[in-house]
Amino acid sequence: MNYLYVIGTPIGNLEDITLRALRVLKEVDVILCEDTRMTKRLLDRYEIVGKQLTTYNEERSGIKIEKIVELLSEGKNLALVSDAGTPGISDPGSYLVEKIRQLAPEVKIESVPGPSALTAGLSIAGVPIADFTFLGFLPHKKGRETLFKEISASERTMIFYESPHRILKALESLEKFAPAKKVTIARELTKIHEQIIAGTAAELLKYFETNTDKVRGEFVVIVSA
Repeated sequence: MNYLYVIGTPIGNLEDITLRALRVLKEVDVILCEDTRMTKRLLDRYEIVGKQLTTYNEERSGIKIEKIVELLSEGKNLALVSDAGTPGISDPGSYLVEKIRQLAPEVKIESVPGPSALTAGLSIAGVPIADFTFLGFLPHKKGRETLFKEISASERTMIFYESPHRILKALESLEKFAPAKKVTIARELTKIHEQIIAGTAAELLKYFETNTDKVRGEFVVIVSA
């Protein structure tokens, strides 16, 4: 039996990888990457050499699913990684897993759990998380306002990812639709400039407008009652 391993990789600090993940990366024949340059940094850090790396991305060019099935049919073991975090969680991967289950049901698909910005952010936010909704990256335009209205109306904790290019607009929308909600922002998780800041949307908007040097990196936005 051959395998497709879905491996969680560090979201910032390269020490955040499991022993099992390192072993599997050493053993597999091919590593499917979101960006081979990012994966090579990780492999170099742990002196994993001689690996065949190829790009897989559901929205951009790269190795096609048919070729992946062909590699698996040849008896090769493959690993799927994203640039940071767990494949399939707002990163390429879920569609590939679905198709492999359909086209190569004899392949065993195994999860090698690892870091996720979602769980990392929630773990240190200090908000109710027994029941929450994860929205991933919000759409740039279509449906964006509708989602902010849903966030405002929800009694659950709501979490989404945002880029530095849109974080101020997101806070403006939260100020408009959910002015009384508590907003917690986890920025640059596990990295040197990791930051957790909480308040109303208006308070955080004022903070980031004043501290423009902080409007960089990756943001996990947590909205709670």
